[in-house]
Amino acid sequence: MSRAARSALAAIAALVFCCSAAAGNQQEEALADSVRLALSNTIADTRPPKPHFGTIQDRLQYLRWLGEMSERLKKRLPDWQVRREFLQTAWYEATRAGLDPALVLGLIQVESAFRKYAISSVGAQGYMQVMPFWTRVIGDGDRRKLFNMQTNLRYGCSILRLYLDMEGGNLFLALGRYNGSRGRPEYPHAVLAAWRLWEYSK
Repeated sequence: MSRAARSALAAIAALVFCCSAAAGNQQEEALADSVRLALSNTIADTRPPKPHFGTIQDRLQYLRWLGEMSERLKKRLPDWQVRREFLQTAWYEATRAGLDPALVLGLIQVESAFRKYAISSVGAQGYMQVMPFWTRVIGDGDRRKLFNMQTNLRYGCSILRLYLDMEGGNLFLALGRYNGSRGRPEYPHAVLAAWRLWEYSK
């Protein structure tokens, strides 16, 4: 890797680090009953993350992605089994919500630095720094479940999908809403920079 590339990655890492302390401050908002019901049904579906593929090529592509991401994530999640389960779940929940898995991984990097039990200064929890009020709004009220990997990723991906829909597909505004800083550039720029680090060339 060239010196310029290392410098660029260091700058991105510094930006991500400086923004992570303020991450995960979603605001409780009034939701239409239909939206609340749809989100509740999504969260209540506890089926394990078992992807299904239309073709063998799709499955092979997924397995190549899994191998590549596992190598990239090795330093952050050294245990192979934990890393594999995390990546399988992140891919499944991102795809299920119509999100790019690389975007979700970038958001997790900014939000929690891949720490399962991260808690922010405002009380957001887990990998995707979900605010506990969501468990009351669309869940069963048990905030402890936000430290369950699949539950946290499902909440986080569903919330980001909701914000994208609310913002008419505008990712910049949706990310700001996810962070509680809608309209400000720091957080969306940090996530977009981290997203690029997790992109996978097919």
